[in-house]
Amino acid sequence: MAHQFYFNPYILDNLPAPQTGFDVVQDMSDPRLRMYITSRGVKTFFVRKRVNGKDRRIIIGNYPDVDIEDARSMVADVLAQAKQKPVSRRRKTPLKKFIDMYVHKRVRRGEDSRVKLERAIKKHLGEILEKNISEITTGDVQGVIASISGRAIAGRMQEFLQSVFKYALDTGYVKQNPVANLPRVEQNRRVRPLNNAGLLRLVDAINQEADQNMRSAFLMLVYGFLPKSKIFAMQWEDLDFNHDMWGGFPLTDRAIVLLQDMPQTGNWVFPGRGGFHIIDPRVAWRRVAKRAGIPNLTMDDVYKFLMRRLKWAPDKNDFRDNMNDLLDDVLIPAEIV
Repeated sequence: MAHQFYFNPYILDNLPAPQTGFDVVQDMSDPRLRMYITSRGVKTFFVRKRVNGKDRRIIIGNYPDVDIEDARSMVADVLAQAKQKPVSRRRKTPLKKFIDMYVHKRVRRGEDSRVKLERAIKKHLGEILEKNISEITTGDVQGVIASISGRAIAGRMQEFLQSVFKYALDTGYVKQNPVANLPRVEQNRRVRPLNNAGLLRLVDAINQEADQNMRSAFLMLVYGFLPKSKIFAMQWEDLDFNHDMWGGFPLTDRAIVLLQDMPQTGNWVFPGRGGFHIIDPRVAWRRVAKRAGIPNLTMDDVYKFLMRRLKWAPDKNDFRDNMNDLLDDVLIPAEIV
């Protein structure tokens, strides 16, 4: 059962985040209003409603973007809308057009990630994109998924279509979801190869890179605690060395020392070809990973390894301390030697 209390800004601002997963709290002023608190400190208002025999959790919005009184006032309207049956759309709509609408309304991604998604849609779903969404069958979806080489990609595209058709069902564009009863694509989950000793070897291998720009970019993958797409797209104007921050995200001590030693020329911290930033230096990374003795290591493995071990804290200074402590625990033994 959710913990109940009267929602007010002081309590919600100081709610502790759980170590893992999420907690749920309930408003005593309007018990229909509830809130998720994730291990990353994200707080989200929602309501529960049983629709067509199924329990649904309907998101209202994140706190404090949506304040408490607005959330309370939205509860009745949200529940009323959930009771209404979606209007049946008789106009024929190609899947491609509906996917464009779905991506615009429901997908929240950066520009680079959105471009990759659109490229994958065009490449892997081309057979059914021009078909009317209401006429697509389970066999059509099964055939297009079976034609995709690579289980990981096939699985992701099936999950994407599942979300698309669920949204189409909720909005009345289809009467049934053709993906709902498809078995999931069986996948051999990749075991991420990085451990503490491997990270030490990786940092040593990075430091042997002759190109300063590439060496600094790879070290920031370790010191920055963010995915490669964000690290490589850093701009000098977003850095605030007076407050040890980068666009609202705290910088570790090692990151600050690294960045302050770099030449501050141009807009990009890690410039690439054609006046743009580094995008995906796979050749250089493979060279570093091989030198570290982990040839199958990816750049994303570094981010995942660190974030699994990082203790979240809602306060930015506490979070920065946790980042520094984690790097100290892993890297200081090698630095002393």
